[in-house]
Amino acid sequence: MRNFLIAPSLLSANIARLGEEAKSVLQAGGDLLHLDVMDNHYVPNLTFGPLVCEALRKEGITAPIDVHLMVNPVDRLIKDFAQAGATYITFHPECSHHVDRSLELIHKNGCKAGLAINPATSLDWLEYTIDKLDLLLIMSVNPGFGGQHFIPFTLKKLQKARQLINESGKEIILAIDGGIKVDNIATVASAGADMFIAGSAIFHQHHYADIINQMRRQLQQVT
Repeated sequence: MRNFLIAPSLLSANIARLGEEAKSVLQAGGDLLHLDVMDNHYVPNLTFGPLVCEALRKEGITAPIDVHLMVNPVDRLIKDFAQAGATYITFHPECSHHVDRSLELIHKNGCKAGLAINPATSLDWLEYTIDKLDLLLIMSVNPGFGGQHFIPFTLKKLQKARQLINESGKEIILAIDGGIKVDNIATVASAGADMFIAGSAIFHQHHYADIINQMRRQLQQVT
């Protein structure tokens, strides 16, 4: 049976109560926390910095934290987030002058390395980087804002990414981010995803456990 991971995105949480929100969503069944880092440069929004990641650790959060860097450049923040307690650090290849070097920097600083692929970005990057990846993130929306609708053509990209990972023989988590909900999570899982990043679909509900359990029930139908 496949091991599926649900990663609630704190971008949609109540920021005024972030520590409480993080604990609540983990207690409700989330497997790890997803932290969207935006710089108002690579993407048109401004969100969390390393101090937020560090504060979550100081608040007692021990679950993995998946840091998604939507920033340009990335290398300085790789070091800062690693020191702040990140588990995974994922960046967009467009944001590094030397992608291979940035992936090595993530590993050197004790974190697992991920690459994020936008809807219109080619999977060709994987030919030269897949041997260094622990996680591959397929964006099913254009980065920068929460609450967007799933882009249907990204399913084909997800299927191709699954094929490439399988052919590599490596244990790489295939994640998807954008518009993930109860009514499409099974379809996305069938296309090859292992990890499902969901923000508004979870945090805009009154009972986090109810929606996460609904997602789990949908995933149980996928072989």
